Amino acid sequence: MKIFTIVLSVIALGLIVFNFTQVNLDAPFDGDSIVAVITIVASLCVIMMMAILRTSKRIEQKVKGRK
Repeated sequence: MKIFTIVLSVIALGLIVFNFTQVNLDAPFDGDSIVAVITIVASLCVIMMMAILRTSKRIEQKVKGRK
């Protein structure tokens, strides 16, 4: 599970970098730029969800270790 979350986070980071190059900074909410902005936001959400998943798995392991 740890490798899966890391791989998914790296892919999301790659999408952020790629889509940032696609954004027209003069008009970020016009045409193809809005698609790139939406993809950047979605990739950031994926990174946050993977961080939450890793944290919850770590907590779950610590709780199981106490019993």
